[in-house]
Order: sequence, then structure tokens, then C-alpha cells
Amino acid sequence: MGKYLVFWDADQSRVPIDPKERGDGWTLLMGLVKQDIEKGLTKDWGAFVGESNGYMIFEGTEVELGLAIQQYVPFFTFKVQAIATVDQVGEVLKALSG
Repeated sequence: MGKYLVFWDADQSRVPIDPKERGDGWTLLMGLVKQDIEKGLTKDWGAFVGESNGYMIFEGTEVELGLAIQQYVPFFTFKVQAIATVDQVGEVLKALSG
């Protein structure tokens, strides 16, 4: 199981101009986000203030991550960064030191 920093970005061409429609869409999005958190795979989620992008911290397999982010396509794009823990970096350093 891995840990990932996922940056998300809303596709502005798909964001409704009407504020009520936009609010309804974001409410639906937040429902999906809360479900992901309840499942335990999404550990943290946030939106950058004043922007239509943000991040999430995800723990799971690559397949679980792929399935999780696909539910937001085509309304969002993603950039995924694998994260090494302190212990994992320590193992690398130990191997380097022999």
C-alpha cells in the first residue's frame, strides 16, 4: 500500500456560470469527497482558498487510487506524487551506508 499526494484541478470549461448550478455541483463533489474519507482511503482533502484546485492525501494501492480519481473525470484533472515515509527514506539511507 502506498501513500500519495494528489493535486486536483477543476476543468473551468465545465464549471457552470450560474451560481446556484455551480453550488449544486460543488455540493455533489463534496458528497463524493466525504464518502472517500469515510472509506478510509482519502486521509486528508483541501481546496486552495480562492482557487478551483486543491489536494488530497490518499493511502492505498495504485488500482484503488485510479478507481477513486476516475469518479471525478472529466470534471477534474490530477497530478499524483508518490510519497516516501520517514522510515522508507531511512531504509534508503541505510542501504547507501552499507
